[in-house]
Amino acid sequence: DFEVKYVFGVDPLQQYMVEFDRAEDLEDCEIARLQVLRISWDTHKKEWFYLRPPDVDEKLAADDPLHWTGIAQRWQTMCADCHSTDLKRNFDPKSATYRTTFSEIDVSCEACHGPASLHVELAESKSLFWDRRYGFGLNRLKGDDPEPQLQTCAPCHSRRGVLEEGFTGGDEYCEHFRLETLDEMTYHGDGQIKDEVYVYGSFVQSKMYHKGIRCTDCHDPHTLKMKHPGNETCTSCHQHAAGKYDVPSHHHHEPGTPGAMCVNCHMPETTYMDVDPRRDHSLRVPRPDLSVQLGTPNACTGCHLEDRLPQMTQTSRDKFGGKEYLQWLLAADANPSEEVTTDQRKLRDLIVETDLWCDEACEKWYGEDRYRDFHFSQALVPLRRGDANAAKEAAKLIEEDEVKVPAIAKATLLQELARQGYRGLASVAKKAADVETQHEMVRSSAASVLSVVTPSIATRELVRLLDDPSRVVRTSAARSIVQSQALEQLSNRDRNKLDSVVDEVYEELMVASDRAGAHVGWAQFCDRLGRVGDAIESYQTAIRVEPKSTGSRSELASLYERYASRVDPQKGQQMLQQAKLLRKQELPLLARDAKLAPKIGALQYQYGLALYLQNQFEAAEKQLELAVELEPENEQFALALRLLREKLDSGQ
Repeated sequence: DFEVKYVFGVDPLQQYMVEFDRAEDLEDCEIARLQVLRISWDTHKKEWFYLRPPDVDEKLAADDPLHWTGIAQRWQTMCADCHSTDLKRNFDPKSATYRTTFSEIDVSCEACHGPASLHVELAESKSLFWDRRYGFGLNRLKGDDPEPQLQTCAPCHSRRGVLEEGFTGGDEYCEHFRLETLDEMTYHGDGQIKDEVYVYGSFVQSKMYHKGIRCTDCHDPHTLKMKHPGNETCTSCHQHAAGKYDVPSHHHHEPGTPGAMCVNCHMPETTYMDVDPRRDHSLRVPRPDLSVQLGTPNACTGCHLEDRLPQMTQTSRDKFGGKEYLQWLLAADANPSEEVTTDQRKLRDLIVETDLWCDEACEKWYGEDRYRDFHFSQALVPLRRGDANAAKEAAKLIEEDEVKVPAIAKATLLQELARQGYRGLASVAKKAADVETQHEMVRSSAASVLSVVTPSIATRELVRLLDDPSRVVRTSAARSIVQSQALEQLSNRDRNKLDSVVDEVYEELMVASDRAGAHVGWAQFCDRLGRVGDAIESYQTAIRVEPKSTGSRSELASLYERYASRVDPQKGQQMLQQAKLLRKQELPLLARDAKLAPKIGALQYQYGLALYLQNQFEAAEKQLELAVELEPENEQFALALRLLREKLDSGQ
């Protein structure tokens, strides 16, 4: 039996939390580890349901991180920041325990408006309820500039990493957060939402954002309702000329039907958490032409795929009837190594047919007036497919203004150019690092990719970026220096400058001190800096914080093996023995992960290497074969398999 101590959420679902590891000396206001049950309450249907992890149908084992007692279902780790006010996680890595506090259990006034003690003091004073020095004693979220408000909403409405805790309304987003770029796992190739990205990363792609529209133009921030019903939310601004948009001549659908709703075409909806529909806030014109050209989604096909059900087998009709567009797309997009089934091939064909049909309809409706502006996806998608000409086009786009190519797209293009090994990367990254013309996100991405260019160029540019006014850029530059050969070329003066930013990197990593990855990251950083003792301590902390996670033991074992010859023989022998034990302890954890994610090549590769190091050569060969099968173009996987086979053939 477990005591449900807290209810989490209001609408459309509620979840229930159980407290673990509560020490006797905790104050009443302090909270120990909270785990969120997967049994949830649907507030609309008034029924219980089991909230499964995405793409996981089987029963979860008790040691699975996705199990309700695992770290992926921990309130402090996954939920608390954005659903409470003035949260202090207060995790102690030494004891692996929490003493978490908050001022309000929900998102209250001070979460956005900041500390209100001065506001209350002014209200209770005998003078007018404002002060010319302080106004109302709250963060200024109104005014001609929309950014203070947008950046106040963004931290909880974006998929991001945390650079520094303590954000309060009105602070600059990039001083506290690192916005995720348009990753293939979270966004489609044209920037439309795929996974749960929480709005901001979509909105900054939109023309609305660049026209100065802010959240409260459409939303009431206090009631969480729209300011106007239906299409009036849009036509309250888009009323020139009268009746231009909310009419059949614009949308070509019967008035009152779903196709006549502005949001269904310009803000298509996807459901997350099983019951929570979220709209794409990139507010874009539907582009079936890009779907035909690139395979990206479009709102027209999203509605009309259902029309294709009669052409499917009964099995597929039962499976996809009533399902959302994203589920059709994911089912059609199988891993390249998998054998494509007849039903899957049919599904792909039906999506393509619908894209063509929608494209022809738009051509008929709008003709020469049809929206066909160049979109960054026309470079990004081919670039990801290895098109050399697309690389040149992508490089040009990074110099365009942000209305044509949003900052988040430029940052993504830079990352893809680095991944593809573009020869002109150094020149492109140098221009992208220009503080006068480029957004912080673009400069940060430029700093990240400079780690792979010629060391002399990287050193000069990265040292300059250590002085950047934006924290997100400085920390990216520091990471690149430490991870590249630029570190070896630093002068004493530059090394001192790096050391001051390294402290900021440490603060960023330790925001997630309850995750093993944070300590592994810092250990790797220390190892590169020559701080071996700190690296060993951090790896040990990672194992203590998440004893069932993979990676920490293997990394520490590698460090011991590398340094064993640099210390006295007795200590070196102890290091080698400890490394052997760590690798043995890691093996069942890697086996678990490889089994849980059989389609991820990197996991199969890691497990194969671990088996090899334990002299289990035949089992290692099978795992490496699987890794190569999953990622046939990965040269590292192929090389490891070839070397192992040569060893087996030689009988060594």
